[in-house]
Formats: sequence, C-alpha cells, structure tokens
Amino acid sequence: MYSQTLFRGEEPISAGQATVEFVLVMPFFILMLLAVVQIGLLTRSKVLVAHAAREAVRVAAVGGHYGDVRAAAVASSDLAPEYLSVDLEHGYQQVTVNVHYIDRTNVPVVGRMVSDAVFSAQATMRVE
Repeated sequence: MYSQTLFRGEEPISAGQATVEFVLVMPFFILMLLAVVQIGLLTRSKVLVAHAAREAVRVAAVGGHYGDVRAAAVASSDLAPEYLSVDLEHGYQQVTVNVHYIDRTNVPVVGRMVSDAVFSAQATMRVE
C-alpha cells in the first residue's frame, strides 16, 4: 500500500487531517465535560443534604414538631421537597434528624448512564 503526499515546495500538504482528528476527539471531550458537570451537581446536593440535616436538628432541639423540622430542612436549601424525606428520633436529652434525598441525574447523555443518587445525612443535638 502506497501513500500519496502532495508537496508544495518543501512542505507536505495534509489536507483535512486536523479536521478529522478534531471530529474524532471532540465527542470524548464533550462527554468528559458533561461528566464533570454531573459530578459537580451531585457533590453540591451532598453538601446541601448535610446542611439541611444540621438546620433541621437545630429546630428539633428547641422543641420544634415534625412539620417545623421538615420545613426547616426544605427552607435551608433549594433541594426539591418531593425527593426529600426527614426522620425525627427523640432520645434521652438528645434529638437526631436523618435526611434522605434522591438526586435525579439529569445532565444530557451522562445522566442516562448513571442511576439516580441517594444521599443521607444525620445530625444529633442535645435538647434545650
């Protein structure tokens, strides 16, 4: 098999080689960029769930009822309330709040490759 290279003066002309390489590599880079965005959104949700648990246990520690505790968890972050569940446990001189959140992976292409993530956080505080 012989390869033809066109010459113009002393330099070979590679007609379209860079374009073909770009077209072959670009989908990989786009996929990686979308994966980084999805990981960032999941990390954000994990931090917000921990914050929601802390805020909810503060309300529970001062005598708040379940409705107040859930409202505090929802208000403390912009997590979707329909995917947020709050469990309240009273112990001897302490209260524990468990927050569970289902995060939908909805970034195009990458979101379909991974299942929805479930995050949980627990916070305990002494009853005042």
